[in-house]
Amino acid sequence: MNDILAIFIEAAALTLLYSTPYLYAAIGELFVQRSGVLNLGVEGMMLMGAFTAIYAISPDGLGFHPLVGVLFAAAVGALMGLAAAVVNVTFQAEQGISGIGFSLFGLGLSSLLFKVLAGGVIVARGFDPIFIPVLSDIPIVGRILFQQNVMVYAAFALVPISVWVLNRTRWGLQIRAVGQNPAAADTMGVNVVRVRYMTLILGGALAGIAGAALSTALTGIFQENMTEGKGFIAVALVYFGGWSPWRVMGGALLFSVANNLQIWAQIYDLRIAGTPIPPNLLIMVPYILTIAVLIFARQRRRLEPAALTKPFQRGEN
Repeated sequence: MNDILAIFIEAAALTLLYSTPYLYAAIGELFVQRSGVLNLGVEGMMLMGAFTAIYAISPDGLGFHPLVGVLFAAAVGALMGLAAAVVNVTFQAEQGISGIGFSLFGLGLSSLLFKVLAGGVIVARGFDPIFIPVLSDIPIVGRILFQQNVMVYAAFALVPISVWVLNRTRWGLQIRAVGQNPAAADTMGVNVVRVRYMTLILGGALAGIAGAALSTALTGIFQENMTEGKGFIAVALVYFGGWSPWRVMGGALLFSVANNLQIWAQIYDLRIAGTPIPPNLLIMVPYILTIAVLIFARQRRRLEPAALTKPFQRGEN
């Protein structure tokens, strides 16, 4: 019984840890979509953030503190978000196609920089766990919730902050208004272009931080295409969560469990009818779940921002 409890506690703690990249990226994408823009370039932004952060903190790179690496990753992501804003908002490109372009750009550039600047495996020590006094000593709950690293605490703190910003601040009201009816928002004096620029920059910065969390807080290394579709899953999580930060958090935890099944199956020798579960089968689970999420999301079309993917031009209804 004690062994089972220990396995459960460790699995729950890892679920929170591995949900962190999903959560940062999905919350950023939620702000973007609530303003009426679809950013499919999250994957590329995460990859650039992952490389930038690990190179910034690696002894073979710049050798900075991990928090500085996260700031660098956020800056790179914000720059890519600004570029996406120019393409999607100013030039009104087709958002799906341009987003895929940014993802491919991030994949190619991160691979190029990795080969040129690192030349091989790049490793760095990231964030150590922070034990919250008193709370970390609580049986079971303390190990799961209060012995995580700062990236995990910040990711989950971002959820209520996002709810407050969207529902209790003037800027949040402007974001929701622009996403629902940009023409009406414009007549009320809201600068639609500026709001969408700001959300895309914010979404890019959070995608960069998501990549930094992956490389510095989870793995401590950078590998080419190490996100493995997590950016696209983050976009799906926004649909799954019905554009609500709380439900997006629940989806991030669900995908973290699905992503960790392959690890747990090997560590704990999970079997079905005495036969080991093939790891390749478990690798497919997050992607199968993504397809299921998108099918399920069709039932939530009424929650979708009315102006999502629709370009805005003043003087047009």
